[in-house]
Amino acid sequence: MIPVQLLEDYLIDQKDGLKQLLTWFLNLVMQLEAMQQVGAEPYERVESRKALRNGYKERSLKTRAGELKLKKPQFREISFETKVFERYSRVERALINAVIESYLQGVSTRKVKDIVSQFGIEELSASSVSRIAKELDEKAEEFLKRPIERPIPYLFVDASYFKVRTDSRYVTKAFLIVTGIRDDGYREILGARIADGEDELFWSGFFQDLLDRGLSGVKLVISDGHKGIQKAVEKPFLGASWQMCHVHFVRAVLRNVAKKYQKEIADKLKMALEDETKMHELVLDLENRGYSKSADTIERFRFSLGNYRAFPREHWRRIRTTNGLERINKELKRRTRVAGAFPNDESFMRIGVSLLIDINEEWLTTKKYLSMDLE
Repeated sequence: MIPVQLLEDYLIDQKDGLKQLLTWFLNLVMQLEAMQQVGAEPYERVESRKALRNGYKERSLKTRAGELKLKKPQFREISFETKVFERYSRVERALINAVIESYLQGVSTRKVKDIVSQFGIEELSASSVSRIAKELDEKAEEFLKRPIERPIPYLFVDASYFKVRTDSRYVTKAFLIVTGIRDDGYREILGARIADGEDELFWSGFFQDLLDRGLSGVKLVISDGHKGIQKAVEKPFLGASWQMCHVHFVRAVLRNVAKKYQKEIADKLKMALEDETKMHELVLDLENRGYSKSADTIERFRFSLGNYRAFPREHWRRIRTTNGLERINKELKRRTRVAGAFPNDESFMRIGVSLLIDINEEWLTTKKYLSMDLE
């Protein structure tokens, strides 16, 4: 039963009160886990007891309500295992591992010990790095090779870029991500891989891997205007339409427009995207003002801007852009900033996939993204 004082605190100050409620609840969860693992309640003397208590160790847990200070039970004879920190530890341990790995390779020593100490890691050893890496690699491989069990009518494709050490030098590599909206309305992260670029060859291999795992039912593929993606989409998804992301489209057109006119042109673009009859007028306007490259961009993507309209109107706002993937990419950038660059592909993948696993779990356990009953 929730303590009355915690409920009163929550009613007075919801933000701080929520933190207190979560702290109480998660500490209670760990107490119950401890009793199950020990086989006895605190101070209970029974033959079934497997270990003795050894106090608590304070651990931080970052949540949407703020950072919580929790009391993690300790045992003398065995290690205490808890699900409370599983999500937290998966991403953070991958990040710590990358930092330590760089340190051991002598390629990133700046403030490494300070960073590691913030995460509560007491040892910097090759054996600990190897052990953590193996565990994370197994979870990542399981996630990336799992069967795709439901049809995916809407497929979203994008890439972000990160610095990775290759052959004793740092290069920029692409992290390719594919997500989808399933036929039951839930979103799912379908796959990810690191590549040297976004050529058709890379994307074709990626898409084939998804098909081998069971991807089916694709009706609309949404992405930016990268030629490699466009070409790679044609063969594996016959009968599907390609939709140019409206956000990327606007950016591409404005790239060759003088800054002082960008807001004006952006407003006209948004109107033209809602009313296609105005697109031709905008092309002529841009050509007359000397922005032929922007006009050419519109002409190149013109017939791929309205394919989303073939689907239920209630879906339009969410299937004409790759905004969901953009948010994932921003979170990846934020979480990997402390490492800066990565010692190898594997090190980056441990962090990237660990974060994707967390996001995927959240997507599949919250409310549906779209109502598919409208079709």
